[in-house]
Amino acid sequence: MKLENLQRTGSFKLRGAYNKISQLTDLECKRGIIAASAGNHAQGVALAGREKGVKVTIFMPTTTPFAKVDATREYGAKVELVGETFDEAYQAACEHQKMTGATFVHPFDDMTIIEGQATVALEMLQQNPQLDTIVVPAGGGGLLAGTALAVKAIRPDVSVIGVQAAAAPAIASAFHGLDEKLIPFKATIAEGIKVKSPGEYTSSIIKNYVDDMVTVSEVEIAEAILFMLEREKMLVEGAGAAGVAALLNHHITGKANQVGVMVSGGNFDVIKLEHCRKIVEDNKRKLQKQRAII
Repeated sequence: MKLENLQRTGSFKLRGAYNKISQLTDLECKRGIIAASAGNHAQGVALAGREKGVKVTIFMPTTTPFAKVDATREYGAKVELVGETFDEAYQAACEHQKMTGATFVHPFDDMTIIEGQATVALEMLQQNPQLDTIVVPAGGGGLLAGTALAVKAIRPDVSVIGVQAAAAPAIASAFHGLDEKLIPFKATIAEGIKVKSPGEYTSSIIKNYVDDMVTVSEVEIAEAILFMLEREKMLVEGAGAAGVAALLNHHITGKANQVGVMVSGGNFDVIKLEHCRKIVEDNKRKLQKQRAII
């Protein structure tokens, strides 16, 4: 497991944000930075902006966990809570950017961001050259796209598998050629990968370089969160547990003997643990009733 939950800011997002902001011109920095985020990109941008001495404003959904909002503010950014989804916060950020002329730092659809995220995969291949499969959670697709580009350039024999929440499977559905009108977009405990419209760059890269896309249910994600807490003694968020959920529930097919899974983030509100337990317990009761009927 590549434990990006132990990364500074609690997720891999700092990699892309730092790579992007470190390359901004003085004029771009002077204008300030605007970003939209479900939480983890926000913290990466806030910290990278603070290190660069740049004013940062982040638009986040009102449903963002308090832990992510508070951490973003602690890193020095101004936070605007708008809309119930990332896409709504993103639209508000774009409108504000047009009015102010600030520099927009996209959470995933930017090649500099994608390049920064690719360093996760590079480290995994260095740390364990025996890997034959890498499992990656995906929302907008920045981490997955970066992983695919890096892995296929260095080790084309290694399979790259993307994982999405079944409640918000935009990339997985497009990958498998499903009708766009039939793609669900529901509430999910993995809010970090709840993205309705993935990027153009990321979608193209994923289509051409990723080997497969799978989805995991809310029950499977909740079980994986509890598994990580009970067995690995680590609290990870829903998005971070998605890859683990895919492994635990045997969604990774093919010859996967040496598997690396990215645990992408750990910014989870502790108060939501009870919700996880309820999801798992309700599912157990449902299965018991079905067995009783059979």
